[in-house]
Amino acid sequence: MKFSDGYWRVRQGFSAAWARQTHDVAVTGTGLTAHASSNLVEDRGDTLGGPVFTITLSTPAEGVIKVVEEHFRGAADHGPYFTLNVDDETPFSVERREDGMVFRSGDLEAVISPEGEVWSMSFRSGDRDLTGTAYKGLGAYTGPDGTHYMREQLRLSVGEHAYGFGERFGHFVKNGQTVEMWNSDAGTSSDAVYKAIPFYWTDRGYGVFVNHAEDVSFEVGSETVGKIQFSTKGHRLEYYVIDGPEPKDVLRRYTALTGRVPRLPAWSYGLWLTTSFLTDYDDETVAGFVDGMAEREIPLSVFHYDCFWLKEYHFCELEWDGDMFRDPERTIAEQHRKGLRVCVWINPYVSSLSPMFDEAKERGYLLRQADGGVCETDFWQPGMGFVDFTKPEACAWYAAKLERLMDMGVDCFKTDFGESVPVDAVYENGSDPVKMHNYYTQMYNKTVFDVLERRRGKGEAVLFARSATVGGQRFPVHWGGDCESSYDAMAESLRGGLSLMSSGFSYWAHDIGGFEGNPSPDLYKRWVQFGLLSTHSRLHGSHSVRVPWAFDEESCDVLRTFVNLKLSLLPYLAKGSDQATCEGVPLMRPMVLEFPHDPAVTYLDRQYMLGDDLLVAPVFSSDGVVDYYVPSGTWTNILTGEKIEGARWVHEGFDYFSLPLLARPGAIIPMQVGRHDTEGDLLNDCVLKVYEPQALTGTDRVVQFRRGFGEDDGAVTFTVSYTDGMLSIAADDPTLCWSVECEDITAQAVDGAVRVTVA
Repeated sequence: MKFSDGYWRVRQGFSAAWARQTHDVAVTGTGLTAHASSNLVEDRGDTLGGPVFTITLSTPAEGVIKVVEEHFRGAADHGPYFTLNVDDETPFSVERREDGMVFRSGDLEAVISPEGEVWSMSFRSGDRDLTGTAYKGLGAYTGPDGTHYMREQLRLSVGEHAYGFGERFGHFVKNGQTVEMWNSDAGTSSDAVYKAIPFYWTDRGYGVFVNHAEDVSFEVGSETVGKIQFSTKGHRLEYYVIDGPEPKDVLRRYTALTGRVPRLPAWSYGLWLTTSFLTDYDDETVAGFVDGMAEREIPLSVFHYDCFWLKEYHFCELEWDGDMFRDPERTIAEQHRKGLRVCVWINPYVSSLSPMFDEAKERGYLLRQADGGVCETDFWQPGMGFVDFTKPEACAWYAAKLERLMDMGVDCFKTDFGESVPVDAVYENGSDPVKMHNYYTQMYNKTVFDVLERRRGKGEAVLFARSATVGGQRFPVHWGGDCESSYDAMAESLRGGLSLMSSGFSYWAHDIGGFEGNPSPDLYKRWVQFGLLSTHSRLHGSHSVRVPWAFDEESCDVLRTFVNLKLSLLPYLAKGSDQATCEGVPLMRPMVLEFPHDPAVTYLDRQYMLGDDLLVAPVFSSDGVVDYYVPSGTWTNILTGEKIEGARWVHEGFDYFSLPLLARPGAIIPMQVGRHDTEGDLLNDCVLKVYEPQALTGTDRVVQFRRGFGEDDGAVTFTVSYTDGMLSIAADDPTLCWSVECEDITAQAVDGAVRVTVA
């Protein structure tokens, strides 16, 4: 939100007061408290009146400084609040220096200007100057309707670029943009979003998390070009400055604070196939899809029933439409016998035509209006109500409905919607309905995830969720929402995924082929490549199906090729998923996250890293030509064997069975070639593919690969060295059957070791 008219003037109808002078700074038991007056105080008469701002510093974790800035301190706050992992015993230090009072947590320090001087607060880490605020940065505003706002501006340095803010489908670098934190059912072709996350990081080596569940408005070098501004309604503003020094370090600290992804079952990484959204289907249709994939030898892991497993006008009563599905329990058992998991579509809205509505109304489980009546709308379903997840009894009731489906054999749920909750609803726990608008989806997804985890066990729960807020990464997986069937939409989907992966999330999917419209065979095959090289992969559309034979026979061949490729990479993906769970580093990464000191990748949003060592550049044009960037070193296309020397841009054409999929110099990629499902040990009979071993010269490299995706699956440690043309690899498990491929050489391990001469 913009408060100015140009640089000098305040926007018409608004009044403003800014922190101007440091009045006092005091040490407390938890940190520092400072007061800043909005006028210059030269004598006692200047202290009459206000505003006076209260600024409190504390630390929830090493390398993180919490800042609370307040105008009126007595305002009511009804929540909700993000769940944060805070250590109240985190050590800090305070030092009074000539340049001001210093508050330090780890290497990160905040320096408040001396008493009587012009207000400023700067953030540093070691010898790195990060950001800061000064006069006219911290301000309190009153709008023409009497609404109060708090605003802060942090310095955006020359050559500094901002990333994150949730799933954003516009330009990947957010400089110059107005970014609003408001979830909506918006599609992927606008500045509206399903997943608004008030967190960003910059390539200067720090991040900022604004701890407000309500709408936070960011001006990223857009109102004042040298500042990142954030504001919200009320008299209080809370944010956290998070140290790096590298972007991955910022994400590690941020996800330690807001939560990290749990482990996911191996089957979730396979191919998901859906009925599509608005198509007509029944048991016979579903059987045709499943059997058609098997007949074409295309491995399938999950079958998903979208909305019309329910009776029309009865969404979402969580009961099968008996006219179309006469014996779902038997059908699901048959799908299990074929090796599939089953997912069904749900949402937290209940049609007034459903008996479930009457049940919820009678028990008080739906959001209410101020007069006590049920909050209803005709959007999406007739007279639908909203489950009130702030009421524990309503959560238990809703979970019990899901458990009945799980008793039938349902394995997971697609938690659609959650973004359209009205802002005048009354919640059982008294939460502020404006703040609940974004937070509602957190309670919805948590309720569903918790019941899955309770019934299936840790590491076996998985959602397919559309909306999210801060901490939503704890309930994966999320997909990109409704996109068009076009190359433009395919590219904007990737931008959204990269922004989400920059915001504390680790897993992401998208509708292969696009959601709206009917993709051409060409687009479908290119999107298949991209989709099977994302962390999770789902064929889904709106009015038309996404089974490959609906396009052409070559589509079947392309899909089979890339499903088998992804399955062969499961050992590699398991390593990346372990990093996500243990460190908060996403499995799918923007190039700038992996190569933060390479200026060529600053704006690069058409390619990404999948784990540590694989570069993926999807094809975004019908001529099959890709312009992609190769960082320094000799990279190898693992599909074609072509070696490409970086750092440089490459202009190259590809058929439907290839694309830029490059292994980093020195990469060790474990693969199980020939794998056709997600079951069993991931390392038995695996091949360690070593690329450009010369990059390993000089020191032993120790890598650990997991036997599965579960916490208890264990791992095998490999020690790798390369000296004078000799490649040596030893495993700490001599009984494991594995081999090595390097250049044109293949060698089988004997007693847990391989030594080969590489030309």
